[in-house]
Amino acid sequence: MSAIVERRDRKAKGEARMLCSEDPRDVGWVVQSIPCQAACPAGTNVPAYIQAIAEGRHGDGYEINRGANVLPGVLGRICSRPCEAACRHGWPGNGEPVGICNLKRSAADLKSAGLRITERLYAPTGKRIAIVGAGPAGVAAAHDLSVLGHDVVVYDRETHFGGMLRYGIPEFRLPRDILDLELHNALRLGVEFRRGQGVGKAAGEARVADLLKAHDAVLLAAGCMATQPLPLKLSAGAGAPESCPDIEHGLPFLMALHRGEARSVRRRVAVVGAGFTALDCARVATRLGAQEVTIHIRTAEEYIPVSKEEIFEAKREGVRIKGLRTPVGVILDGDGRLAGVEFVQNRLGAWRKDGRRQAIAIEGSEFIEPCDTLLIAIGQKTANDFLDVDVELDQWQNVRIGDDGMTSQAGLFACGDFVTGPTTVVEAVGRGRQAAAKLDAWLMGKPRRKRVVQIVPVAQPLRERAFDFIERQHMPTAPLQERLAAGQPEVELGMTPEQATQEAHRCYLCNLHYQIDVDRCIYCRACIEVAPRNCIKLVQGVDIQADGSYGALREAREWNQVGAIWIDNKECIRCGACFRACPVNCITITRDEFVEVDTP
Repeated sequence: MSAIVERRDRKAKGEARMLCSEDPRDVGWVVQSIPCQAACPAGTNVPAYIQAIAEGRHGDGYEINRGANVLPGVLGRICSRPCEAACRHGWPGNGEPVGICNLKRSAADLKSAGLRITERLYAPTGKRIAIVGAGPAGVAAAHDLSVLGHDVVVYDRETHFGGMLRYGIPEFRLPRDILDLELHNALRLGVEFRRGQGVGKAAGEARVADLLKAHDAVLLAAGCMATQPLPLKLSAGAGAPESCPDIEHGLPFLMALHRGEARSVRRRVAVVGAGFTALDCARVATRLGAQEVTIHIRTAEEYIPVSKEEIFEAKREGVRIKGLRTPVGVILDGDGRLAGVEFVQNRLGAWRKDGRRQAIAIEGSEFIEPCDTLLIAIGQKTANDFLDVDVELDQWQNVRIGDDGMTSQAGLFACGDFVTGPTTVVEAVGRGRQAAAKLDAWLMGKPRRKRVVQIVPVAQPLRERAFDFIERQHMPTAPLQERLAAGQPEVELGMTPEQATQEAHRCYLCNLHYQIDVDRCIYCRACIEVAPRNCIKLVQGVDIQADGSYGALREAREWNQVGAIWIDNKECIRCGACFRACPVNCITITRDEFVEVDTP
């Protein structure tokens, strides 16, 4: 008997209660119907925490977040927001997507100062695990493995934990007191710290081979720190580009600055690159006193893979973005100092496999942009030359891992950007948690947790149609004269409780599953008449996909073809109009969401 039929039988008997299901139709429904959660690499239950915020339960919203992404106060500030790109509220005709990331921060900001963080702890296993790297992937893995009862030791060559969170992201985007608090909460369950302890082949560094001998397993989460080279010819002047003190790679520049080292720029700064690091370099340059800062990109501004909010704030601070150009050379003056960068003009080409546009150089279109500081932020690559054990590499020279998360070396696992190349913080967190689950299963001989669909009856609609017309609430920001002051004060100030409540009400709550009991339906069409969208349909049937989940609806054109009246949850905005209009109460509402439970 399917879980859906079982729910109907229970409702008829007056036994409405929570149940858990592994039925492919229920699993498929959650995957297909909650696009924000499906798009989140950490699998965050977005509708649940937004509903908590709408009801004023900010602590619960924070806890729901933390159950998936470990560092909600951090990610609420610097997440790349793949969930918002997928948000159904942002689909054509629906308006702007919900400010999911801003709400994540709101839950962290507005929760009670005395909120007690809870963890579902497992008994000690006696297993000892070493993690190399204390960035977002390593921290997420360390948290989960410590919760699962293992003894965890984290090695990092820096004097403070956080990796790119601390050394790559400026304080005006991520205040260090917030980062320290979130790291403490994630690593407080008995994780042993080895700060300032590098892992590699150099003198004083720990060897991976020795770690494997001293521990039951080792997880490599060393990130993606090697800079990508940018070949630039010397177009004019004296000396060589690589010896010019005014040319520097963006990530080492930021890392040195955040270690407390002195860094400066000259009057006119050019930044090459189109990611978060490029924007951070440009905004930092304005705070270091540059009078003119320009970002140069190969394609066009609309294809920059960062949030529109980040671009907008950079422009407010005076940063200019110039597109369709590729740097090919530098101009040095007689003293070997930078005087300009030579570019070639591009035109847009076809779409690449990675979803970006091609940039095609136009022959004979070279031109020079005057500048006296050049920051190169075109991305990073994995460095694995510190390994003293043989492991299999892929075509990009990244460590290859199997489906179990292990490298070709027994007991040696790897995760995050160290495996995939540069991604985002939320992707690193998600992959760190996945690696922890796989490592735990290998150590314990079987998976100890599994994901199921929890189905909870809901008595009445939780949204009103009027909520659809609430405008998106925008994040308050500091005035220009304050944000550019000494100390790098935070630019985004956080939403007020009233703003957070308004924004939370915009969410469609896609985890609410509206269903029509076909055995009780009298086909009066009352639900169809009141539906504000084309979300309730006369169907002949519903296709079943190869994995057992529901597929396409086969709509009926004639009454004699109708097999059922069906709610299309991809179109449903959970306004509850159909529920209220049904004269025979054949429409039920449940909250269907993924939860983790212990395996038998």
